[in-house]
Amino acid sequence: MILKETVAAEQAGMRLDDGAALLFETLSKTRVRRIVDLGGCTVNGAMVRVASRTLRQGDEIVLGVMEPGRFRELDYTAETLLYEDGEVVGVCKPAGFNSQRTPYQLKGTVEYAVGVYLKCAASGEPVRIIHRLDRGTSGVMLFPKNRAAAARLSQLLKEGRVEKRYLALVSGFPPAGEWLVDQPIAKVGSARYGVARPGKEAQTGFTVVAQGDGAALVEARPFTGRTHQIRVHLAHCGLPIVGDSTYGGVAAPRMMLHCRSMAFEGRDGRVITVTAAPDLDYQQICRGKGVGGFEF
Repeated sequence: MILKETVAAEQAGMRLDDGAALLFETLSKTRVRRIVDLGGCTVNGAMVRVASRTLRQGDEIVLGVMEPGRFRELDYTAETLLYEDGEVVGVCKPAGFNSQRTPYQLKGTVEYAVGVYLKCAASGEPVRIIHRLDRGTSGVMLFPKNRAAAARLSQLLKEGRVEKRYLALVSGFPPAGEWLVDQPIAKVGSARYGVARPGKEAQTGFTVVAQGDGAALVEARPFTGRTHQIRVHLAHCGLPIVGDSTYGGVAAPRMMLHCRSMAFEGRDGRVITVTAAPDLDYQQICRGKGVGGFEF
């Protein structure tokens, strides 16, 4: 929920947390300070992380109020990284975390956690987002360490020269052991996409890697980078991803989509492959659907 108020003469000269607690009657001073600490407060369009900031008449305060219990800490160390060299850091994004900051929060996102790591690693560079995973999706994310690396990796992604492989647990029976979906994708709702014309060109290759009783584990290889592409293409095939309620998936503790690997050419010409095995919850849900015998 986004809340907006303008500072009146009565709040001018107050601390941000004191003034906001008066302007937003449903929020206590403690709650306001928590929102500020999480990175969910802007004043005149700029994020503010200091609750003691002095307010001026006419300041516009915007607060992003997160649902109780949604925030979780996320931390990366040199030991928990998937990959690191002079240009890029590879991390595993857990399911249930946002890839980047939202109007509600900065802390508790992959973007923030990687930024903290880069600062701790004595890098003077800001964290740069070059691709994203949906909140419910887990797996490999790449973060460039400098501007030049960001430009190069962004170009590789734009040209389709980064090979991405996902694992998706779906309900239903795939049409073949291997197939290609070549269907355009367009926005069809406030947070929904679908196969539609006119739309953006989108191609995804699928391979069945394990099958159970009414469910299958498929590997997805998106050749383009459209929003919700794998989810939309699988739903279009009558194979909604387990846990993906947006596109008709059966209920599950998490959405069963995981980016297993990303491979790209390094500056020296060698192919770099960054991989992440699905977490134990993902593997357990697969086994619960009768999908086994696959080496995660």
